[in-house]
Amino acid sequence: MRKKSFITIAVIALLALIGLLVRQVAFAKETPAYRFATVSRGDLKATVSATGTLNAVTTVSVGTQVSGQVSELLVDYNDHVKKGELLARIDPTLALQAVTDAQANLEKSQAQALQAARDFSRNRELLDSGLVAKSAYEQTQSSAEVARAGVKSARVALDRARQNLAYTSIYAPIDGVVVERNVQQGQTVAASLSAPQLFLIANDLSQMQILAQVGESDIAQIKEGQTADFTVAALANRTFHGTVKQVRLQSTTQDNVVNYTVVVAVANPKGQLLPGMTARVSFLTKSAENVLSVPNAALRFRVATTTPATKQRTRGGTLYVLDPKGQPQAIRVQTGITDGTTTEVRGTDVKEGMKVIAGTIGSTQTAQGTTSAQPFQSGQQQGGGRGARGGF
Repeated sequence: MRKKSFITIAVIALLALIGLLVRQVAFAKETPAYRFATVSRGDLKATVSATGTLNAVTTVSVGTQVSGQVSELLVDYNDHVKKGELLARIDPTLALQAVTDAQANLEKSQAQALQAARDFSRNRELLDSGLVAKSAYEQTQSSAEVARAGVKSARVALDRARQNLAYTSIYAPIDGVVVERNVQQGQTVAASLSAPQLFLIANDLSQMQILAQVGESDIAQIKEGQTADFTVAALANRTFHGTVKQVRLQSTTQDNVVNYTVVVAVANPKGQLLPGMTARVSFLTKSAENVLSVPNAALRFRVATTTPATKQRTRGGTLYVLDPKGQPQAIRVQTGITDGTTTEVRGTDVKEGMKVIAGTIGSTQTAQGTTSAQPFQSGQQQGGGRGARGGF
């Protein structure tokens, strides 16, 4: 009985092994199911993406040059102001006292100067008559000159006190809108070391600008006068337009990434765009009209082979179509601009509406193509990466 059981188990194992081998052979001969993409005709744009912040073209920080308590506050957020309009007033009590004190010092200096002038005139007459020593005459002359200088100094001190009194009234330096108010009525401000900011006024919000940060790998493609489109989160369904006004030469480095600031001029006639909004900007670097294009996945597709000669090292790309026998057939094409999803292609064998292989159904796609688990291997992306390189 044991011998029969052993034979039975061996037969079952042999049949299972044979079934497994047959299944593997059948699977190896099975034709892969391909995913196809269509060669289409249309317009294509190559862009460089960046993020920036919307700001008014001109903003002025309004501060105070004197210390004291804010006794009056006449404007608030979003108020429209005119140049020369009173915005706030610092308590002028101490400044008025300083003016009065300076006025008194000036009057005192003027009286001393008058007396010194009289003494000098009298001693000059006595010197001519020989009734006073020359040294006494020179002393009165010096005292008169010092007194005149004292009058000038006292007058300057009075002007300074009056100016400090004028500084207690805060006026708008430009026409614009109050976008920041950093003070409350009754608050004490100290201007001993630097002028504290009381208000921030934006000149004209109908004209704004975006300060976009562009990486060093893309900055060479950005030029003044270039078109730029952008969106903001608050108006996600709308696309706004602007123009590159300036490419600043100063660079900034953050996390080992070098960025340059690009200034984009933006019209805001309806006031929908607000200062501080984050803008996602697309700079138009190249465009092509009525050209053939394919999805980038079709250019990444490769047929697995061990022959080194099939590796593409030249400029351009390769598309694959099925021949009459259902086998992939390579077509060499030249690549143009890309928008990151599709790439322009040219070639004598590529036609509008043609079905090209973009992958296999059920395969695991990576950023570079199909994984080696299927009978296809990855290849280098054609069409020039971020949009400016190609085979033309």
